[in-house]
Amino acid sequence: MLDAFVAEARIRWGLDPSAGLQIVAPDRLGVFPLEPSRPLLIVPRSKLGPGGKADGSARGEAAAAETDPHAPAAIPGRHSRGDGPIETLRRLYPGDHVVGRIGVAETVALDELTGEMLDRPVYLPPLDPELASASPWALPWISYRLRLPDGCPWDREQTHHSLKKHLLEEAYEVYDALDGGATPDLAGELGDLYLQIVLHAQLAAEEGVFDMTDVYDAISRKIVRRHPHVFGEAKAATASDVNRQWEQIKRAEREADAAAAAAEGTDDEARPAVKSALDGISRSMPALAATQEMSERAAHLGYDWPDIVGILDKVQEELDELAAATTDEERREEVGDLLLVVTNLARRQGVEAEDALRAAADKFRDRFRRVERMARERNVQLREMTFAELDQLWDAAKAEVRAEAASRAAPARIQDATREVSK
Repeated sequence: MLDAFVAEARIRWGLDPSAGLQIVAPDRLGVFPLEPSRPLLIVPRSKLGPGGKADGSARGEAAAAETDPHAPAAIPGRHSRGDGPIETLRRLYPGDHVVGRIGVAETVALDELTGEMLDRPVYLPPLDPELASASPWALPWISYRLRLPDGCPWDREQTHHSLKKHLLEEAYEVYDALDGGATPDLAGELGDLYLQIVLHAQLAAEEGVFDMTDVYDAISRKIVRRHPHVFGEAKAATASDVNRQWEQIKRAEREADAAAAAAEGTDDEARPAVKSALDGISRSMPALAATQEMSERAAHLGYDWPDIVGILDKVQEELDELAAATTDEERREEVGDLLLVVTNLARRQGVEAEDALRAAADKFRDRFRRVERMARERNVQLREMTFAELDQLWDAAKAEVRAEAASRAAPARIQDATREVSK
């Protein structure tokens, strides 16, 4: 029966099975990794072979989803909305995409497709790669196309080095967007960051070194390897257990890498030393974030103060040493030591030092602008005011912030009180 459906699609809509025909039952659309740039034949289970399973690639997918207790209701990465078959297709294809109906003369646009129409086989022609925007392989294809001789002059000029600044810019924009939580803006910023990954993989592919397949493979293997408590027999009851296990696994990986590299050396000088647990921390990271990551790694290996009192004592010790410093070099060194200990203090308190400092800077920026406004209202220049006068404006700015916060909170308190009375 499937042969007849395929034959009709070939005759009427030019189906080329060699392009990678996908055959899926309607109720499997949500869990099958559809690729819109490949032809799709949707066949009701009643029209399939013995057991109601699709032929080809869909058979294994359907069987795995039915027997795997961890199989999600929708394919991971496309499961945020719990879409039904029609909604899934509309996320992957444009609304005016033609849908061929096997055994029915008329075609329909995807926007006109109904659930009842899926009671009989339908065929969706493949999208051009650049139009299959919801596919994970669309962006790599677009990147490849931009780098061709008749592609984009700017993209053709890029190198790994020239793209470095863009990678940092996009990473920081994602970092900022995270403050808003799960928003469409965050989706856009994550896409911008992903583009940088794709571009670097494309450059490497042109050099014959690696491509996106290797990127996917490397990170997937690493994550599975470092989670034996999920994908193996190891046990980890708490996040602390996971962190300790993670560091042990990474240490073993570093030792294995060093041993493999040493086996290629011909003398002691050619043999690299075993990597430190801190070697993987990028020097390009913001210093505060890098320092906290460094202290976390050391703590996971047992190098840490026994309690927070010890860190507070160390903060005071560094303050005393800073006060006693007499040269610029000494002051620079002591300030660095103080910042390092304060970062350790933040870690022990469960605070991200980078986030905390950014929040404090935002608060300072807001209050300083209020001070500037208040000075303008008084027709005075900040540099002409004494410190005591400036401090008074600062206190006034703080009071203004508190009043605004109380005003915003008042409606919520009234609402809570109303609910209590109505109980």
